[in-house]
Amino acid sequence: MIQNHLITHMGRLVIFNSEQSRTLLRVTLTLTAKPPLERVQESERLLERLMLVLPGFRGYKLKEQRREADRIVRTYIYEEMERSRDDLTSCLQALVDNKLSELLEPMNRLIAKVDRVASKINHASYGYAGFFDSIRIEVPDLDRMLGYDTQLMDLARKLSEMTTTLRTNLSQGKLDDARNSERQIDGSVGSLELAFDQRKSMIEGVKV
Repeated sequence: MIQNHLITHMGRLVIFNSEQSRTLLRVTLTLTAKPPLERVQESERLLERLMLVLPGFRGYKLKEQRREADRIVRTYIYEEMERSRDDLTSCLQALVDNKLSELLEPMNRLIAKVDRVASKINHASYGYAGFFDSIRIEVPDLDRMLGYDTQLMDLARKLSEMTTTLRTNLSQGKLDDARNSERQIDGSVGSLELAFDQRKSMIEGVKV
């Protein structure tokens, strides 16, 4: 049974379900202050991971690079989600072909949810945000941003793997676990949206 929890997030009380609460807790623990040397090493490791996957990404230390770095991250997440959407569209056709009518509506809702979240990420608008406009950003904020970027990248890749697996299984006539897979993918999309909302709140919360 899914339970809801009240959690203070960015100074506000927000209701999260159990899975979202666990995700938020993992993020919070990951971003907890560490000894200086360990923190620097962790920050460098995250930056290297992102640079290996995202061509042109250079981090957020320099003011003139921040909006471009944000765009690179969001474009990557959007493209991964578009691939997942294409996989799910193929899954929908496989469900039609196999006359699994009871799964069509949940799949249509899932495709619409992926579309909505992908569009939200692709067209994110921050207005006047201190994170982008301040000459100097505090190191903990830079570290948190890299942490969120890495988490989003991992969640998007996991989502893509899950949708590819479901598409492959359905194309091979493996239908037994289709509904459970739909639910798991739906949960992954929700976790990705939550992580993006947390990242956006951090960007908008940095003071000039």
